[in-house]
Amino acid sequence: MNNKKTRPVESQRLRQPEAQDLRGRQSVRATFKLSSRAIEALSIVAVHLGIKQKSLFDHLIEDAQSLTLIAKDVEAEDFRALQRVQKTFVISRRTLNCLEDIARQSSTPRDALVEYSIQRLLPVIEREREKHRRRKSLLEELRNQAKRGRHLLAQARAQLGEEDPVTGWLEAAVANFEETCRGIELFVEKGEIIEAF
Repeated sequence: MNNKKTRPVESQRLRQPEAQDLRGRQSVRATFKLSSRAIEALSIVAVHLGIKQKSLFDHLIEDAQSLTLIAKDVEAEDFRALQRVQKTFVISRRTLNCLEDIARQSSTPRDALVEYSIQRLLPVIEREREKHRRRKSLLEELRNQAKRGRHLLAQARAQLGEEDPVTGWLEAAVANFEETCRGIELFVEKGEIIEAF
């Protein structure tokens, strides 16, 4: 890299960031009173899909169109009847502003908007739960295949000897297969959280 000054990229070709947009990405803390089921659903989806809770929360709440539809369907009495606990989340300023604007415009408590927005994750959890059951079934088949592979390797050692190239290849194949099984087992164990929900 030489010491010449770099020229700024022509502003006509690229959209320049606005301070307001950048401020909207700032993280803020916001406290809501939600059902423990909603809190758990948010946590489970974040962990199971490997998404930061903040990103998931922002995705759900920044969807102004969905929030507006939710606000129309909120039953105040049903929401008040829920057993709720206080929980603080880190979210973007833009998300909080969007939530507060729609809550004000629709005269709907923001906690209710958050509660029912999180409920949109329930079908995702159900689909993932079904996939988890299938993974467990496949894992059982893989374990049986690994057992057969070990048996085949033992036969190769007995019939061909340890030094035979076929025995070596089988040994490598069985070791790779068992390593794959261990990785899948860990993933399935991690997914048990979704089955318990």
